[in-house]
Amino acid sequence: MKSLLIKDTTREEREGIVRRALWGDCGAECEFCSGCDNRGGGRIDVIYQPYIDGKKELSEINAEFTAPFIR
Repeated sequence: MKSLLIKDTTREEREGIVRRALWGDCGAECEFCSGCDNRGGGRIDVIYQPYIDGKKELSEINAEFTAPFIR
């Protein structure tokens, strides 16, 4: 498996990684979906924009998103 780190991927690859991960999870696009927003996270495609932009790693975003739910 290829590395998912920002330093090892292009922006286009990161867009594809996020798109495949989201559609693979629930089978639908984020458009008009409120599934993640119901958990208070907002639209999930927006949540992963910092990864696509090369500003935050996936692990950082996932940790920030799940932290409020971990006791």
